Amino acid sequence: MGEPPVGGLNSEADQPRPAAVVEAQFGIGDVVRHRIFPFRGVIFDVDPVFANTEEWWQAIPEEIRPRKDQPFYHLLAENDETSYIAYVSQQNLVRDERPEPIHHPAVSQLFGAFEKGRYRLRETIRN
Repeated sequence: MGEPPVGGLNSEADQPRPAAVVEAQFGIGDVVRHRIFPFRGVIFDVDPVFANTEEWWQAIPEEIRPRKDQPFYHLLAENDETSYIAYVSQQNLVRDERPEPIHHPAVSQLFGAFEKGRYRLRETIRN
């Protein structure tokens, strides 16, 4: 048998291409705010791409639904009324330049000092 025909199953065109990697703009301990909704928080974990349920993603109104192929951040979040855990796409976050700490009750369990607009992860938490 001869070589596979050009454009056959073994051609470069048929090989899966790696997805473009979007670099994380924020890191653990960074204080950020949401671009659309009035809340802010400190990042305590980062997923390189969307890693929540399809049901969660579909519940977001389509006109503001984020792309899945970008970093998603876990936040200890707060607004004027309460504190909670938020899962937010990179496209919807900006650095919060306010020099104020986050008042979420779990901050002290994960983080130590708040310096220059970001938190330092506690030594006992670091891998």
